[in-house]
Amino acid sequence: MPDRKSPLAPLRHQTYRTIWIASLASNFGGLIQAVGAAWMMTSLSSSENMIALVQASTSLPIMLFSLISGALADSFDRRRIMISAQFLMLVASVMLTVFAWLGWLSPWLLLFFTFMIGCGTALNNPSWQASVGEMVPREDLPAAVTLNSVGFNITRSVGPAIGGAIVAAAGAAAAFLVNSLSYFALIYALMQWKLPAPTSQLPREHLGAAISSGMRYVAMSPNIGKVLVRGFLFGLSASAILALMPVVARDLVQGGALTYGVMLGAFGLGAIGGALISARLREALSSEWIVRVAFLGFAFSSGMTAISANAILTSLALTIAGACWVLALSLFNTIVQLSTPRWVVGRALSLYQTLTFGGIALGSWVWGALSEIHGVSFALQLSCLLMLFGVLVGYFLQMPAFASLNLDPLNRFVEPPLRLDIKPQSGPIAILIDYEIDDSDLPEFMALMTERRRIRIRDGARNWNLMRDLENPDIWTESYHVPTWVEYVRHNHRRTQADAEAWDKLLTLHRGDKRPRVHRMIERQTIPPTDDIFHKAHTDHH
Repeated sequence: MPDRKSPLAPLRHQTYRTIWIASLASNFGGLIQAVGAAWMMTSLSSSENMIALVQASTSLPIMLFSLISGALADSFDRRRIMISAQFLMLVASVMLTVFAWLGWLSPWLLLFFTFMIGCGTALNNPSWQASVGEMVPREDLPAAVTLNSVGFNITRSVGPAIGGAIVAAAGAAAAFLVNSLSYFALIYALMQWKLPAPTSQLPREHLGAAISSGMRYVAMSPNIGKVLVRGFLFGLSASAILALMPVVARDLVQGGALTYGVMLGAFGLGAIGGALISARLREALSSEWIVRVAFLGFAFSSGMTAISANAILTSLALTIAGACWVLALSLFNTIVQLSTPRWVVGRALSLYQTLTFGGIALGSWVWGALSEIHGVSFALQLSCLLMLFGVLVGYFLQMPAFASLNLDPLNRFVEPPLRLDIKPQSGPIAILIDYEIDDSDLPEFMALMTERRRIRIRDGARNWNLMRDLENPDIWTESYHVPTWVEYVRHNHRRTQADAEAWDKLLTLHRGDKRPRVHRMIERQTIPPTDDIFHKAHTDHH
């Protein structure tokens, strides 16, 4: 039995272990397919921009659709979403295999099929990453996120080389066939996974409302905002190496498909090394310094790749890049998960992926265009400079400390009995809370209410205000609105253990004989005399 702090600790949990092993097979096939697609494009088109667009076509769907996928992951059965995504990728891969085998592929058809596979990835990723927190306890979550990177990069260390050998020996269609077969193990593992029944009695949020609440939560969470900015910059600059690697293999080191596979394998080996040392680095360095090391290491790798004409030297540089890739992305992912409660974790991760993979997709297009105009060495050198700029950004947007907040539900809210018969969709609802505060406590009170405002809006409140009674200045009233009664209940259920600190401090400042008075009111406007009672009651429900 491994120690809790062991990087292998998550493998103690059977569900995680089964799906992780099945993912190895799926990732292995996906990397073989990626080698086949990238190398086939070199035979279909001499344009370096088209070659780079193969990388962009798989990243672009993640940028476009991850937010919707994140909302689905937080609202529906994640297991079924992942199974649906696997079947989508399976169908696209089979079609790609058939078209390649029959010689029907054109550059744009190849991009279409890789785009569809990317759509499956976009649908799958938020549900998969959000589900990790349901498969392992919270203390094992950082190790589980890192193990996901290890699993992917174990296959990356050998998959591309094998993919290059398959392409060299049997053609790209054979690589696409191997990928088509690789989905079945993961589909079977997902079908065997038994999720616990949902405990919430609240109705499911509509898709638009779920997306809106996810974006609002992230916007009001400064720690996540820093990760989004740094993740976008990292994806934008680091995408140069991955997008241009086929051109580097073909032009700078004068190699073929096998050389390209070996270079990707070197990147994967470095990523495994980065994953294995990540736990030690988290103990020795702050999260900000880990990100700086990742930016600096990737900058060095880009610079070396740009000037090297030797496949061995280039592969060594790519090993460093692989380690830095995992160090940065696994840290970003872990901070987002540890900064987000379970009700919104899929949407927070999807926004992180949207920005990071948006940077990768944009960067792949930009570096491909620059490479075609000025040469691959120039594009890689420019990406090196952008990486160094990413280090400087850290002095203004420092990564939060690698610490875990208690984001379990607070569960203090008890729905009050109401004398007025209203429906869940009745509203709007206005909430007013009266506090009695001494003048000597005002500085601390105002600071707490600033935090209170952020938490309220983050969890769905609107039109938040703080008012002071002119006749009795010791009385302060906090007010906010929610659209309906069910949204008020949902708002209160979103409160976490970490949020309780601000509320408990407010209670110590309140000088009244009883707890702060809460007024829950339904808003009504004056109606014309011609409106009848039935119409007024009807509006309560809509």
